[in-house]
Amino acid sequence: MSVDILITRLNPDVPLPTYAKGGDAGADLVTCSDVTLAPGERVLVPTGIAIAMPDGYVAFVHPRSGLAIKYGVSIVNSPGTIDAGYRGEIQVILINHDRFESVSFAKGERIAQLIIQKVEKAHFIEVQDLPGSGRGVGGFGSTGKK
Repeated sequence: MSVDILITRLNPDVPLPTYAKGGDAGADLVTCSDVTLAPGERVLVPTGIAIAMPDGYVAFVHPRSGLAIKYGVSIVNSPGTIDAGYRGEIQVILINHDRFESVSFAKGERIAQLIIQKVEKAHFIEVQDLPGSGRGVGGFGSTGKK
């Protein structure tokens, strides 16, 4: 199943997002400029594209696992959320978690992945008390270490 996403190249040299393999959930996003991150540094990296999500859908910008394991690079606000009403450039806030080594990306290198999902709207109903559950109010490790 697929959904049509309108896309504009803000930088004509940038490829459209693509799925590396059949069955992949994330389409690769690339940087449209050279960027270097020093140890511990975070940088807003442009992708050179803008999209128009249909109402009822959202795009999430997720980190690439290969960059995380090889270089310690991730996304600060992971996942980044692109709402249906946003029309600006997709930009990715990369962070270098490595304590010693800088990491560089050349224009056109894959830096993140874009995942498209259907969204349900909620109708919030205020009540005095919530119904019980097996978990109750336990959270933040309340189920213990296994």
